[in-house]
Amino acid sequence: MAVTLFSNLSTLSLPNHHHNFTSLISTTPNFLTSCISFTRSPLLTTTTTNTKSSSRAPAIGGSGGGRGGGGQGGGGDNNGDEGSDDRERNKKEALMALAEEGRSLESVPKDLAAAIKEGKLPGSIVKRYFELEKSGVFRWFLSFGGFKERLLADDLFLTKVAIECGVGIFTKTAAELERRRENFTKELDFVFADVVMAIIADFMLVWLPAPTVSLRPPLAVSAGPLAKFFYGCPENAFQVALAGTSYSLLQRIGAIVRNGAKLFAVGTSASLIGTGVTNALINTRKAIDKSFAGEAEDVPILSTSAAYGVYMAVSSNLRYQVLAGIIEQRILEPLLHQHKLALSAICFAFRTGNTFLGSLMWVDYARWVGVQKIRE
Repeated sequence: MAVTLFSNLSTLSLPNHHHNFTSLISTTPNFLTSCISFTRSPLLTTTTTNTKSSSRAPAIGGSGGGRGGGGQGGGGDNNGDEGSDDRERNKKEALMALAEEGRSLESVPKDLAAAIKEGKLPGSIVKRYFELEKSGVFRWFLSFGGFKERLLADDLFLTKVAIECGVGIFTKTAAELERRRENFTKELDFVFADVVMAIIADFMLVWLPAPTVSLRPPLAVSAGPLAKFFYGCPENAFQVALAGTSYSLLQRIGAIVRNGAKLFAVGTSASLIGTGVTNALINTRKAIDKSFAGEAEDVPILSTSAAYGVYMAVSSNLRYQVLAGIIEQRILEPLLHQHKLALSAICFAFRTGNTFLGSLMWVDYARWVGVQKIRE
């Protein structure tokens, strides 16, 4: 049933408009059965319709074609026609949003203009861009492609980065103290290495699994099949797809695999830096304090780095995918999208708890695989 629901996500739309309901029934096998099961799930939260708004809520992507509805991943019987209709509607809404602001396509960044011409962006995304552009800070971040894609998908992205990095050092130190207890002071070298690794990795743990609005140009014709497949995958396996865009179940799994590979590289690199710094400090203290030489030992760099890379690729990857794609985007955002302060506070609570949980899990995992030992 879980696979069925996950696959059916592509054919469901959030209930801001009702004109897609008839086509939805005609294109989704066993619609009533799936819908009854899905509406009982906590992943679906309905919102009140504003009939005066010209922008549509994003459709939930699943079994259709690739990024932008392009077609890396197979589609249903009428998905091509529906995708074309959605793109035409998106284009009209986006151009209307430009006209309301007195702007032309030439006045917005080239990647945004190209996406509008292709019908990849609904009017709500264009309006969000104009709102963000009013702030000097956001305008500066919008000049970077990666930040632009993430801010258009989530205007609280920078807040979440600040939360993750700001609380990271405190929660990770607290978790180390909770796990090591009376051995905390004896294992300060391990504690320091863990905190350094975590802080370096915190930013990437927000960046990589964050939902995005894709503004990337099309791939070259000469691109290989693997590159084409991962190009069509979302950044977050559970993210909501915009109207005119859908993701297959395989593409969503591909998002987990791709981010896992990236986080393995990030975790390994962060660990190399963290353990390298720790060993340098240990050797410095040994040179100054001869009595410390018998108490301390170098942290194993290669084995610790490999272990941390695996931990990031599996545990951190899955936890942050679920946090960003399900808890925040699918549950909290629909409930509190008009109450940004409350939304930020709840995100703070969830991310603080997730960071603390991750620190506890790392200590247990490191001891389990043998890269850290309990000192008597």
